[in-house]
Amino acid sequence: MDSTIDYEKLKLFYIGKQKVENSFVPLVYKNKDLLTHAAIIGMTGSGKTGLGISLLEEAAIDNIPSIIIDPKGDMTNLLLTFPNLQGSDFEPWIEEQDAQNNGQTLKEFAINTANLWKTGLENDFQNSSRIEKLKNSADFTIYTPGSDAGVQISILSSFKAPSKEVLEDNDLLISLVNSTVSSILSLIAEQNDSSSKESILISSIFMNYFTQSKDLTLEELITLIVTPPFAKIGIFDLETFFAQSERLKLALKLNTIIANPSFKTWIEGETLDISNLLYDENGKAKVSIFSIAHLNDSQRMFFVSLLLNQMVSWMRRQEGTTSLKALLYMDEIFGYFPPNANPPSKQPMLTLLKQARSFGIGIILSTQNPVDIDYKGLANIGTWFIGRLQTKQDKEKVIDGLSSANEGNLDKDEIMNLISSLEKRNFILKNINENGIKIFQTRWALSYLKGPIPKDGIKKLMSNKRTNSSSKKEEKNEDTITQINIEKGISKPIITSNLNEKYLYGSQNSAYYLQPYLICSCDIHYINSTKNIDLETTETCKIYLDEEMKNINFDEKEEVENSNFETKERPNSHYYELPTFIQSEKELKTIEKDFVDYIYRNSKLTLYKNDELKLTSKQNESLGDFKIRLQDRLNEKIDLEVEKLQTKFQKENDSIENKLSKLYEKLEREEQQATSTTTDTIISIGTSILGAFFGKSSTATTLGKVATSARGATKILKEKNDVKYVQNEINQLEEQRNSLKTMLENEIEKINSTNLSSNFPIEELFIKPKRSDIYNVKLELLWQEQL
Repeated sequence: MDSTIDYEKLKLFYIGKQKVENSFVPLVYKNKDLLTHAAIIGMTGSGKTGLGISLLEEAAIDNIPSIIIDPKGDMTNLLLTFPNLQGSDFEPWIEEQDAQNNGQTLKEFAINTANLWKTGLENDFQNSSRIEKLKNSADFTIYTPGSDAGVQISILSSFKAPSKEVLEDNDLLISLVNSTVSSILSLIAEQNDSSSKESILISSIFMNYFTQSKDLTLEELITLIVTPPFAKIGIFDLETFFAQSERLKLALKLNTIIANPSFKTWIEGETLDISNLLYDENGKAKVSIFSIAHLNDSQRMFFVSLLLNQMVSWMRRQEGTTSLKALLYMDEIFGYFPPNANPPSKQPMLTLLKQARSFGIGIILSTQNPVDIDYKGLANIGTWFIGRLQTKQDKEKVIDGLSSANEGNLDKDEIMNLISSLEKRNFILKNINENGIKIFQTRWALSYLKGPIPKDGIKKLMSNKRTNSSSKKEEKNEDTITQINIEKGISKPIITSNLNEKYLYGSQNSAYYLQPYLICSCDIHYINSTKNIDLETTETCKIYLDEEMKNINFDEKEEVENSNFETKERPNSHYYELPTFIQSEKELKTIEKDFVDYIYRNSKLTLYKNDELKLTSKQNESLGDFKIRLQDRLNEKIDLEVEKLQTKFQKENDSIENKLSKLYEKLEREEQQATSTTTDTIISIGTSILGAFFGKSSTATTLGKVATSARGATKILKEKNDVKYVQNEINQLEEQRNSLKTMLENEIEKINSTNLSSNFPIEELFIKPKRSDIYNVKLELLWQEQL
């Protein structure tokens, strides 16, 4: 590779090489074209994984984050990056059997593999510096839901109430709820038809909570199935529609999942928050790989559906953008997007394919099973990468889908012949943003393509992140666990005050030991007309009560993490003593007043702003989402300024290309023999890169003329003095081209460095409530089980 070429500076992905005449030239792809989504289709051994990883590598180098669903385990190879290209780097990841099959020791085979990678990179215009750039460009994390092999991800926080934008779109809300319910029922092999009474009941519970903007955990859901928060479904009373004994059976089925000791790995770890999966706190892109190969089919469907629904909900909170802000990649879509079935994953994926483009999200879907794909849904895909296919049925299915996506403007016989003659690592590229089709060979991957990495390998790769996660969890437990002497339990104290009592049980034990807490809550209304803020929130906290306490210190308040309170005590409940002021109405009134004072002094709505970009956060926008929106605005600025550069230098580039083409044609008429591959390669690379930048990457005609003519140039000039002046003109034009490329790269580098997010500091803006905007103040007594 020409070391002066930085594809990312020109917003180009280098994905392979294209044969022009007898030479190979780099094939580049505008990253913005992924806004129309992409599909990679090819049989096992076609090079499909290598192409997918190459696309993700290019995105990471461009600081574009990716969320990757990895059902087979291949995409974890993105973490096997070895810039030194030493055999010792590869050795831990090589199978001993592979070395034995090649008659080599493990060390010998590792050295040969390192040399193979080095040669492969060099043959594809690359070197180890690109591996170093990839390794440093993004933060790579492997998440393993339902396992502690990688970084754990918690799903109990995944039933979050959808955003305001989703709640206001009734069709989308219903679709999201139906998909979520269907995925839950699939976990227990229950009929997940949306017309079943199980589905209707659970959907009604979700709708009841979501429309009140309340989150719902799986534990809460199980309890609510037995005692729903409503008395009727449709026109029938609850008991007639779904008897309590039958509801209990359904709840017990779901409870067996939670009761299973292995399920705790589903509820520990980071929350499934899309914003946090895209960028770290320093604005560095994340590559978040969800490895789910260890899960069974129903668990995979459950998790994939949850993740896709979270993507939909997060997406709808974003502002529209014309820049590529993130990628969603699924390595094997088979079974998740079928033509004649409706699994829980299908509807959210279809929603993303239809709407994600407007929000700057590109989707890449990959499969080796073309027959089992809904090609009507894939009509929203603009780029098709088609590799080797085995059966005629597979080929015909792909061609039909390709024709549908391209409104039938394709020669089906030509495509059929091309697919049939493809070699390994060769793909047909049809990009709706360009004319015609291309055939190219995928570039050598920067990552070592080992194949699926087992759990032990994932543990090794994620050892540091798992250690950090465990440390944080231990710190949290030390901060939050209160040491209780369980022998101290007594019968329930008599409450003489008008304090409402609630109960929070966390087990199904034969005896319960309940610690008292005072729950304090109020509603707060934040108003600021100039900032377009009109937000009502509820502040709720709990305070640990001890019989020795004389007063309440609100600085020691704790968050209420689980609000699934019961109103009646269970048998065999034992209680701890209360402080005396709980029995005094007068003291409770004082506490209530003190609570209002505390809220007035300490509560504030925090907004974020950047004056230079004239951006202020919305009232429900987190800091993470605001940072992403700020980055979107900067990306749009960069795209706009780069487009101005294209317009500015378009004529100059066209003039150079036309003059070069004519000069080489003149030489071609004199001589057809090739004598200089070096000249050929340099000219071809320059032509292909600048051609792609100026929007001419679809035409190979100019490349062909340049490459063919260049091959004879040196020999002619040696034999014919009368054409020496042509060489001088060519040299001058090549110098102009190099100067143009250098100027463009410098200008784009200046644009990128000027628009770094670090140059646009985020300031905090606080809105305080008036005392009159604090209302509905309430004190309650909570008896919480100590586990």
